[in-house]
Amino acid sequence: MPELIVIFVIALVVIGPQKLPDLARSLGRGLAEFKRATEDFKQSVQEESRTAEEKDKLPQSEENEEAKEEKEAAAKKV
Repeated sequence: MPELIVIFVIALVVIGPQKLPDLARSLGRGLAEFKRATEDFKQSVQEESRTAEEKDKLPQSEENEEAKEEKEAAAKKV
């Protein structure tokens, strides 16, 4: 908490009391936009990994079906 007070006082002296609210508002908007972008990125990565997992599962099930069919065909020949 004391660090924030020191930072606020320095910002008040350097920037001035008139522009400080505008700067704080801009900073808040920037942080909110960064948070949104981070969430969007996280969701897209999760969707990509989910899609990749589904693609990995599909060929395995198709391969298993083909192997079963080949075994059945070999059993019918005998």
